[in-house]
Amino acid sequence: MGTMAKKSIRTTSFDVAALAGVSQSAVSRAFTPGSSIKATTRDKILEAARKLNYVPNSIASSLTKNRSSIVAVILGTLSNPFYVHTLHAFSQELQKLGRQTLTLTLSDTMDTDEAILKVLQYQVEAVILTSAQLSTRMINLCHDRGIPVVLFNRYIPHSDVYGVRCDNVSGGRMVADAFLAAGARSFMMITGEANGSTSQDRVRGFVERVLEAGIPRSAISSYPGLRSYEGGAAAVDMHVAAGHEIPDAIFGIADVMAMGAMDALRYRYGKRVPEDVMVAGFDGIPEGGRPPYQLTTVRQPVAEMVTETLNLLNFDGAREPEELTRDRPIAGEMIWRATVPRPARAEPAPVAVAPEASAG
Repeated sequence: MGTMAKKSIRTTSFDVAALAGVSQSAVSRAFTPGSSIKATTRDKILEAARKLNYVPNSIASSLTKNRSSIVAVILGTLSNPFYVHTLHAFSQELQKLGRQTLTLTLSDTMDTDEAILKVLQYQVEAVILTSAQLSTRMINLCHDRGIPVVLFNRYIPHSDVYGVRCDNVSGGRMVADAFLAAGARSFMMITGEANGSTSQDRVRGFVERVLEAGIPRSAISSYPGLRSYEGGAAAVDMHVAAGHEIPDAIFGIADVMAMGAMDALRYRYGKRVPEDVMVAGFDGIPEGGRPPYQLTTVRQPVAEMVTETLNLLNFDGAREPEELTRDRPIAGEMIWRATVPRPARAEPAPVAVAPEASAG
């Protein structure tokens, strides 16, 4: 004869309140970050919860409020370490605000509109989007439900969506200035998404500045880098396979692609960086500052961009939306390292060394 399954009895907040001798609303406040409650009362409630094995049900709470404390972060890719670091920064800051992060990564079989529909099933409080391929229908769907959407590191021209980004056009010009000052006269770009505002703006700033210096457009070649280390290396291979000489300077519009290009140049073609060919990136990921690379780059102000994004989400409702500027470009910073000769006036950047792993 089979054994009958033991029935599970779920402990409720009312059980905890009864044991602790407090109201149910006090139990709710004890588990809500930032709530006003005496430390001694909170301790009494937490002790009662421990004895009863009580865990608050945030999903049930979201049903009563018609909104969870979940913020969706939709990522276009994780092949670029910049977005891994960005996700970490958002997670840390959202936790401080009493929110949790729901992460969704786009794939070949899932576009941004489908991702939006998926995260809306979780009663999310807001959406942070690092992919700009968002239809007007989805924008309106979120707006109709009172769910703010903020684009991070990109923008959609002529739309009503708020966005925070690095000033990518200016950053592209900074890289061109660095190459030109070092004497470069032939160039190669390794680009990202063909229809992505981030890649387009960095390319536009770079090309405009090179042309302003009187160099013909034919001196600038361009290859897709697939937003990855492998794509950056493959771009160099494509250039060589087409029968072209290695240019004076290569601009990877993301650090990870510039790093792939550097390794291809050094280990497949025997080129020295920067003696034979200069290389610069964009983003300022920690990996680019490590000793094998020492990559000169434009660093995005990630901490400031994350803070500005969370301000736009306006969790406390302190401002009316019309008070906010929709597109927020923030200046990047040129970080001089070893892959482009520095002008005499530029200060060197410190070498980034990976922290030792903790024994614990």
